[in-house]
Amino acid sequence: MYNFRNDYSEGAHPNILQKLIETNLQQQPGYGEDEYSLQAKQILQQKIENDDAAIYFVSGGTQTNLLVISALLKIHEAVISANTGHIFSHETGAIEAVGHRIITVESSNGKLQPEAIQNVLKEYTLRPHVVKPRMVYISNATEIGSIYNKAELFELSAFCKENNLLLFMDGARLGNALMAENSDVSLADISQLTDVFYIGGTKNGALLGEAIVFNNQSLAPEFDYVLKQKGALLAKGRLLGIQFLELFKDNLYFQLANHANTMGKKIADAVNECGYLFLTDPVTNQIFPILPKKVIVQLETKYLFYQWKEIDAENTAIRLITSWATNEEIVNEFITDLKEASYIDK
Repeated sequence: MYNFRNDYSEGAHPNILQKLIETNLQQQPGYGEDEYSLQAKQILQQKIENDDAAIYFVSGGTQTNLLVISALLKIHEAVISANTGHIFSHETGAIEAVGHRIITVESSNGKLQPEAIQNVLKEYTLRPHVVKPRMVYISNATEIGSIYNKAELFELSAFCKENNLLLFMDGARLGNALMAENSDVSLADISQLTDVFYIGGTKNGALLGEAIVFNNQSLAPEFDYVLKQKGALLAKGRLLGIQFLELFKDNLYFQLANHANTMGKKIADAVNECGYLFLTDPVTNQIFPILPKKVIVQLETKYLFYQWKEIDAENTAIRLITSWATNEEIVNEFITDLKEASYIDK
């Protein structure tokens, strides 16, 4: 059974493992003050073209969202998210557990538009009887594979500034968004247009780890206290720093994301050839083909994937995710099996 359920089933890119072995017995300061973490932060500042950015390495995405949102919001403030947003749909109430309400907006493509946010602001005006919307949370790529273009980000950024809202981008799959064929967004653009974002390593070649980037250090001047208090400041911070150093020193991060996207596109092209539609346009490594249930049953004998949304009595949208390590031979085999199952069904 080959796993298309996620893009973190494999361990880590061999370059990272080799670097961890090479540096294993070299003594370094703890808590992120090691030379590897400091070098990685410098490289990331160069990539985002922002020498003033404050960068912190933590272990995972849910932890990142919890740390950032709880640190930046006062206890009566809330965060706005698409109804598909990870903080709302897949984090076990982590944000609510620290006292912040998530105000959701219906979205067909996983993205937020200023008009929808404006409607929220109009609804939450009865001070002090309702929570105060203070942050906008977006994901790029989104949880259903769509991406923001530069014009959309610029519009969101301008709207948030005009309305005193913080803009926070979840970048768990940021590499895939940046490397999408139709993407016109760079890391520098994101640094300019958001208040805080993170660069996901867990889903793009790292053993674990995310890089939180505050584009203005004054936004969270005491975030180190937050990390320590919430148990996120690793004594062996070198383990995270080394990984991001390897991922970014020679642009390996972008190469791995491009491979995942390429494998996803190959499957998407085959789905098109079979005459099937998609729940959302396939542009990254997450694709959501709508398949006959009879075809899905056949594919499930060899492959793991999620049945995402039932469309009607005969068809269901499934989610397939390719990774930085997906073998093209497996992709070719899946395509062959898909075409055979489709032929039998028809």
